Amino acid sequence: MKQNDEFYMEIALEEAAKAEKEKEVPIGAVIVHEDRVIARAYNRREQDQHIFTHAECIAMRAASEVIGSWRLEECTLYVTLEPCPMCAGAALQARVPRVVYGAADPKAGSAGTLMNLLDDARFNHMSEVVGGVLEDECSERLSSFFQKLRAGKRK
Repeated sequence: MKQNDEFYMEIALEEAAKAEKEKEVPIGAVIVHEDRVIARAYNRREQDQHIFTHAECIAMRAASEVIGSWRLEECTLYVTLEPCPMCAGAALQARVPRVVYGAADPKAGSAGTLMNLLDDARFNHMSEVVGGVLEDECSERLSSFFQKLRAGKRK
């Protein structure tokens, strides 16, 4: 049964909730191949103390292992926050044809907000970008997390 973008973004939101429970910025990602989730991940940058452990990078690595190739040419990446330059670049390098995100990122968004690395004809690959899927839910999760974080620092 073919699912829609909201269905898969809900799964990405489940991953974001896992990140939040571990006091990570609540960003979740899933990779879908042939209407099946083949990888799920959440942000682990604080736990791992490693820049490459953004949700998207972890998910793309796991999906590559499932497929047996670095080329994710028949996959869709779903992520709760618009990819940063590093993650957008990784999606390009992995040949991800479609990237779907929830909330725009005014500080680092590289899928249309600050720039669009994914839709730049100067690169040898471009990805279709769909933004704003379950945007309110994705934005609220992030806003709530940062409000709690700031409130905790004031105490």
